[in-house]
Amino acid sequence: MPEKTDIYKLANGMTIIGVPVAGVQSAAFEFLLPGGASLMPDGCCGAPAVIEDWIFRGAGGKSSRELTDLLDGLGLHRGSAVESKHIALAAALEAENLLKAIELYADIILKPALEPQQFEYSKQLALQGLLSLDDDPRHKTMLLLREHFYPDPLGRNTAGKQEDLQNLTAQKAKQIFDENFSLSQTILAVAGKYDFKTLCSAGEKLFAAEKPKKTKDITAKKQSLAHHHYPHEGAQVHIGLMTGSVTAQSKDYYNARLAVAVLSGGMSSRLFTEVREKRGLCYAIGASFHSLKEMAGIGCYAGCAPEKAQETYDVIIQQFKSLADGVSEQELARAKIGLQSALVMQSESTSARSGAAASDYYMLGKVRSLDEIKQNIEKTTVKSVLEYLKNNPFDKFCSVTIGPTEIKTIQ
Repeated sequence: MPEKTDIYKLANGMTIIGVPVAGVQSAAFEFLLPGGASLMPDGCCGAPAVIEDWIFRGAGGKSSRELTDLLDGLGLHRGSAVESKHIALAAALEAENLLKAIELYADIILKPALEPQQFEYSKQLALQGLLSLDDDPRHKTMLLLREHFYPDPLGRNTAGKQEDLQNLTAQKAKQIFDENFSLSQTILAVAGKYDFKTLCSAGEKLFAAEKPKKTKDITAKKQSLAHHHYPHEGAQVHIGLMTGSVTAQSKDYYNARLAVAVLSGGMSSRLFTEVREKRGLCYAIGASFHSLKEMAGIGCYAGCAPEKAQETYDVIIQQFKSLADGVSEQELARAKIGLQSALVMQSESTSARSGAAASDYYMLGKVRSLDEIKQNIEKTTVKSVLEYLKNNPFDKFCSVTIGPTEIKTIQ
């Protein structure tokens, strides 16, 4: 039976999406709210990281404690994240509590208290989160890499900058929230067990009265790909590099995803075999596809000893460039199995399904069914992957290193 997707648009432009999942008693939802890192004014890098916590500290006439007790009382497993264009608010719970939860989230989104005293707590948490990246060098490397790869403001650090966070005031953060948040660009995706007609009625009641605001345009600056070194006295060098790829809207999207999977789709992949196993150059290595709506890239991370940093970088570049020389049927078959396995696991998670539906609708203007994705993976051939690599060669790289040793880069 074909997978069904429900889509409903409120008069003010807000979109509600439903993805039914058979045989579950749970539901998950995700709001994509305009107000991500790239939409911030200069000097306010990190404001969304503060706002995503601040809006939960009291809303709809309820204190921070009262709101937290109500959310916990519904059994929510909740989370939030800052993205380039959005603040994402997600939660999963028993299906019978779905409408009550969305009602509370309507208060959080539309009627947050935004009290100055609570702002200081949220600001300190954001600063602690930023400083904690020193204990997570892989994450820090990839954040810096995207900042240098994507043109400003698209690649702005979602964790923020210390000086900007320290200078941020409650008044400025409230102004940013008021100016950026618009229901006309908001997406609510629900997956699991739900009644879509009832869900839409609730959406009309809770959100329809809010008027849309003017869309904020972004003008990305020109960016040249280069190498950036961050000196750090440690026992390892952390290497990140990124090269351009096609976006999710491209006909070559699945060719790109499978090319990445051949490079880094498991312990039989090119990077793991050639860099880690054969040469013993690093303790960790992996590559992944990353896409914004405007542009995309393939990023790679490796962690190694300082004396092996140069060779590690050189071999990674060689593996990227040599991929266009040939991909075997066996490699492609393994890559397909890996992507399809991830798809199966995603299909069993209502949280993953709601998040994917929201992202798809923002990126593509539609929601891809699992069958559609599977068929596109199956249709991909060695010939189509090699044609993609020929037309989109890995010849220009942006790179970042953190550690005691700087490397010489090659293109």
